[in-house]
Amino acid sequence: MSDEASPEVKVSNELECQGCGAILKFKPGTHHLSCEYCGAENEIFNPDDQVVTIEETSLEEYLKEGLKKEEKIDIVTVRCDGCGGSFTFEPNLSSDFCPFCSSPKVIKGGTTASVYKPGYLLPFDISRKQALSSYQHWLKSLWFAPGDLKHYANNNDRFNGMYIPFWTYDCHTRTQYSGASGHDYQVQRQVNVIENGKSVTRTRYVTKTRWRHASGEVQNIFDDILVVASSAVSQPKMNKIKAWDLDNLVPYDDKYLSGFRTETYTVNIEDGYENAKTKMHREIVFSVKQDIGGDRQRIDHLNTQYSGASFKQILVPIWLSAYRYKGKVYQFIINGRTGAVAGDRPYSTKKIVLAILGGLLLILFISLFVK
Repeated sequence: MSDEASPEVKVSNELECQGCGAILKFKPGTHHLSCEYCGAENEIFNPDDQVVTIEETSLEEYLKEGLKKEEKIDIVTVRCDGCGGSFTFEPNLSSDFCPFCSSPKVIKGGTTASVYKPGYLLPFDISRKQALSSYQHWLKSLWFAPGDLKHYANNNDRFNGMYIPFWTYDCHTRTQYSGASGHDYQVQRQVNVIENGKSVTRTRYVTKTRWRHASGEVQNIFDDILVVASSAVSQPKMNKIKAWDLDNLVPYDDKYLSGFRTETYTVNIEDGYENAKTKMHREIVFSVKQDIGGDRQRIDHLNTQYSGASFKQILVPIWLSAYRYKGKVYQFIINGRTGAVAGDRPYSTKKIVLAILGGLLLILFISLFVK
């Protein structure tokens, strides 16, 4: 990796419109490039004529030898000093805002890096117009939102189409466990209670649990465990817009990126695998409890062996807006395939106080005048 004083972003001849010379951009919901000026279109990929064969890379092979045989691509990125996000930028820009935290960024020079080429991507299916409409609707529907927040809904410059990097992991696991299976039963008890000022005896049923030792082994097969490889968009927030249709992955082609930004990988393969193991562990625990059976389960010991682990690098599309309000960053994202939304929002203390006071006045009015 090397720093360049003024990196040059070259436009491929394949991205130039033959009719008017403008830069062709990928059109969401299609598999072709489109010219926004003269309407010319160039096909990128035809899913009806081409069969996509998904290939995984052995994790064990990678950890031993690295990705020496994997193809690399050279990209120019800008790193935000505010949030640490690293993203591509459009040619000929001298200043911009970070799409993740809305910090102003003067582009004095980017970083030219040679990175491993993603294997596959999911193209955008939701257009900018559709995403912006959802964004505006979401902002305007917020309860107790500051009154001056509405101008963010009309700021198209802060609304970005962004490809986010993910790792996906496949793995087989074999887990030996020991614990106990709990079986509930009811017992009767006589208790004294006060009723109408008198002490009376009543029968109550109490649930108790009979525990029995349990041990065994469960096996799990994990396919496409998704781990976001971005530090600028949190995994919990991405989880809220999940349900990525990975059956529609297409081979990576930078033409799909034309007109959009791309974040580079900031979570390495090893850390991503540890995150994937955390997700696998939750499923393993669920499988063990099912195997133990009974009304309740107690797990005393787990020993899991992982085998056949493999991975791939993919890009998924989101529409992203980040805005600063009173010194705090608020982020809003939309799944670029399904339109699912997730976001942060500010609250107006003034509106909350007025709402409380209004409620108290209403209660007072009712108590004074309604008999």
